[in-house]
Amino acid sequence: MTKSQIIHRPRTESDVAEIVMDARAAETPLAIEGGGTRAGLGRPMRAPVTLSTSQLTGITLYEPAEMVISARAGTPVSEIERALGEQGQMLPFEPMDHRALYGSAGDPTIGAVAACNISGPRRISSGAARDHLIGLRFVNGRAEAVKSGGRVMKNVTGLDLVKLVCGSHGTLGVITEVTFKLLPKARRTATLVVEGLDDARAVACMSAALGSPFEVSGAAHLPGAVTGESARTYLRIEHFPDSVAYRMEALEKLLAPFGAKSRLDHEPSLSFWRDLRDVGPLVRPAETAIWRISAAPTRAPHLTSAISQTLRGQWFYDWGGGLIWFATSAQGDCGAGAIRHALAATGGHATLTRAPDDLRAVLDVFEPLTPALMKLTRGVKLSFDPQGLFNPGRMYAGV
Repeated sequence: MTKSQIIHRPRTESDVAEIVMDARAAETPLAIEGGGTRAGLGRPMRAPVTLSTSQLTGITLYEPAEMVISARAGTPVSEIERALGEQGQMLPFEPMDHRALYGSAGDPTIGAVAACNISGPRRISSGAARDHLIGLRFVNGRAEAVKSGGRVMKNVTGLDLVKLVCGSHGTLGVITEVTFKLLPKARRTATLVVEGLDDARAVACMSAALGSPFEVSGAAHLPGAVTGESARTYLRIEHFPDSVAYRMEALEKLLAPFGAKSRLDHEPSLSFWRDLRDVGPLVRPAETAIWRISAAPTRAPHLTSAISQTLRGQWFYDWGGGLIWFATSAQGDCGAGAIRHALAATGGHATLTRAPDDLRAVLDVFEPLTPALMKLTRGVKLSFDPQGLFNPGRMYAGV
């Protein structure tokens, strides 16, 4: 996103509506921003005015007994996690922090987590941000304040705007408040590490672990080219200490056919999964392009093999093989042709998560839509934002 000449920092939802009303009258596009830490996500924009939610802060409701929290969109994720930690609770979906990936500063905000559906390694067991977002408030392109959902799971009737707006990258409205369902925070974490598996064998190992009754909450594989040593497959188990100890022993016995194993205890385990969540193994060098590829786990090794035949790069697997992070040269089309050609044969989709602005401006950052889906997308955008004020072109050119 290029720097806008004017930056508005509203403190209330009414302020947001007033700014949108003025932009509507002047037909002025708005770049929607939270903490400014995820500006490299999506296509670059050139809006003359930025609407920042960074001053729209504060936890508005927290009911630990009901495991529900509401907060204004600009509230830092760190503030949310600190409040939850004091009560032994957590955001279930382990939201990624993009600062290392983009070299950005500032504080990630809870509104951006909802706007971009940001999730981490625990998504494989607990679901995405969208699955735990049960209510939100936002201002649409008509400067109307809209409320959808609430504080319990069963209060949605008709069109579920919560799920529609979540993941729309600020193109449908300015989120002003969010409500998330929570889970108890794990008291203990441990990770079983399996050494020396190739990609296909690692996916088989992760599938066996995830299909077991031992509640594996994270499953990732780093090939030797990424570790600089032998390939390693990581399997996380969490919650009460005695339960973790029992399940680790049982999982190790179950996976005996896969070979040598070691363990990461609590603190090293936490550190590893935090780094993996933020794509730490591929962050350097900063000049590389990074793709986020979703595919069926059983097809993932074949997919990376097909891509690597024509495209040089490094990769690792998360979500049991269902998520591939692929780093390659930020030249030409950043490997878009090779990746999308391989996906056409295996199924799945890819997002160009990091690349220079000039390349993201001309490439399909998100998976290209069929004509029918593009027509539907344009129709949804028109119904929420008739004048195309919000984050124009952030996801697709001309939308």
